[in-house]
Amino acid sequence: MSEAKGVEAVERALSILDCFEPDTTELSLAEIARHTGLYKSTILRLAVSLERFGYLVRGEGSRFRVGPTAWRLGANYRQSFDLAAVIRPQLKQLSEATNETASFYVKEGQHRVCLFRHEPPRAIRHTIQEGVSLPLVQGASGKILQIFAKIQQDYGTEEDARVRSCGIAISMGERDVEVAAIATPILSTSGGLVGALAVSGLITRFGPDRQEEMTILLKDYRKALEKMIIC
Repeated sequence: MSEAKGVEAVERALSILDCFEPDTTELSLAEIARHTGLYKSTILRLAVSLERFGYLVRGEGSRFRVGPTAWRLGANYRQSFDLAAVIRPQLKQLSEATNETASFYVKEGQHRVCLFRHEPPRAIRHTIQEGVSLPLVQGASGKILQIFAKIQQDYGTEEDARVRSCGIAISMGERDVEVAAIATPILSTSGGLVGALAVSGLITRFGPDRQEEMTILLKDYRKALEKMIIC
């Protein structure tokens, strides 16, 4: 079955709304044109409809910001948001891409809890049960949860500052001498810590080249998840 075609005008209008990021409250006509690749005249025509339905508000100097309708839809999404429905498919894809165990941890006091996980079909793999509670002081995800739960100004040690800067923590045989893990934080739209996304497996499969590959994948999945998670 061929992919269904969309409505070009609708997609152009949505591309305008897609320009607005959490740290971008206003955009000029020129900035929207640069982001979308649309002609200014096209943007102005589409903006009329978006303003009419409350998706855009035009301020002084022809600068645009997101309107109240978008806020209302966002509030509706928050009320119906199901974290598992968002996380589980991404864990499955990450596990398939790395052929290792993908997990999502949250901080509970001085422990980390495996909230969701997906394991690969390979015979020898790192197995962890959902709901298991582990100490924060060991493992890549533990480091991530400790460091990113701190206020931004509290960098802690030099290692904490490095992990915060790159957004990646690696553990090699810390909790289990045969297991390695790489983790990255998942942050909310307001910058708060939601949890830690991790890939784990046998330490012999986590050489420098594989670490680099998994780090790139984790960052890609982090970016995708943070666009979907609203809390």
